[in-house]
Amino acid sequence: MIPSKTDPRVLRTRKLIMDSFIELSGRQEFKDITIKDITTEAMINRATFYYHFEDIYDLLEKVLSEVLLVNLNYEIYKNDELNEETFISIFKAITHFQKSLSNRCHRGYEDTIARIIREQLEIIFYKLLLKQNKTEEDEAVKITAVLLSWGIYGTSVEWRRNSKEILPEQYIKSAIPYIITGIMH
Repeated sequence: MIPSKTDPRVLRTRKLIMDSFIELSGRQEFKDITIKDITTEAMINRATFYYHFEDIYDLLEKVLSEVLLVNLNYEIYKNDELNEETFISIFKAITHFQKSLSNRCHRGYEDTIARIIREQLEIIFYKLLLKQNKTEEDEAVKITAVLLSWGIYGTSVEWRRNSKEILPEQYIKSAIPYIITGIMH
């Protein structure tokens, strides 16, 4: 009988593979890491790797998504509304995540990283907007979540390029009143 993907042994092995990948990525660039390196580090065989992940890009995507989610720690925002404190917390988490990755990931993976960040932000903003507006799932809420996710991501890229000497929370703070109250009062 094949164990299910929620079996504790399966979850431990998955975590072991991801931890081994993170460990390796601290020592070498992503483009140089092979599946053999990962299986050796995790002390598993190739079949076990492929049971959990399609390929190394699937592993990269899952690791980044999970690391980002931990960084964003959705638990913090579950009861929150979309206020200044929430925007600052999210922006700080995103800039911190990007900074920690810039040491590890080769430039060629920026598109993947950007997409993962935007997707995770979109989920968080969507949930917060639904909670705050007590609306049914609505196209306008989805579009607003997309707009906020791209905007926050783009702002974090801009901060990284030009304003690293300013703390992320100071950088975003001046724009928040416009986001919250609307540009055209």
